[in-house]
Amino acid sequence: MQLILAGFWGLVAGSALVLGALAGFYLNVPQRAVAGIMAFGGGVLISALSFDLMDEAYRRGGFDSTAAGFIGGAAIYTGANWLLNRAGAKHRKRSGVHVQQTAAEEGGGLPIALGALIDGIPESIVIGVSMIQGGAVSSVAVVAIFLSNFPEGLSSSAGMKRAGRSALYVFAVWGGIALISGLAALAGYGIFSHFSDDVIAGTTAIAAGAILAMLADTMIPEAFAEAHDFAGLITVAGFLAAFILTKLSE
Repeated sequence: MQLILAGFWGLVAGSALVLGALAGFYLNVPQRAVAGIMAFGGGVLISALSFDLMDEAYRRGGFDSTAAGFIGGAAIYTGANWLLNRAGAKHRKRSGVHVQQTAAEEGGGLPIALGALIDGIPESIVIGVSMIQGGAVSSVAVVAIFLSNFPEGLSSSAGMKRAGRSALYVFAVWGGIALISGLAALAGYGIFSHFSDDVIAGTTAIAAGAILAMLADTMIPEAFAEAHDFAGLITVAGFLAAFILTKLSE
């Protein structure tokens, strides 16, 4: 039962990609609104990795496993992100005309979709891993990942549409990535529940490092580019909301 629940919550978080794709394909969403969502989601993610992921990793494995995993996750993500940036996914969280044109010219948004995949897999694994000890999912992690996924689906689907891709193609791509997110969460619970605390701690810290690197490389710069007057305040509001939710769930 817990295995199925882990997959379900991963799918819920990944469903934001499909919702974003719907918005990008059929609606003209203001760029500042998307930037606000990114800033708020960034604050929530910072809180989640600080008070949920890193704290849990430390309690399970101590400084050595946590530090090694944290640096390793950031390094792995940075390397993969560098390769994807060269392929055209540099501004994958932005919904403006610049990204739509880039996506249309460089693969019809597929580099952005691949970027969403490397962003989403470590996040989704964390959802499953968070259920190992107490059986309950980290609601903060689910909310944070959901909010970070929406702009990516929006950006890429708009670029794919400009490149002449059909609705069937666009939603098949994003539906597939959402499904992979669910499977990653399922694997996070099903696989890592059989490993030692040190391995679970390292895995959790890897995801935390990857998420923080993703925030610094993509979400925060893109949010600031469109909502620079209020990005800091909105990020703080997201952090506070997640902090309160974390404490209420203890």
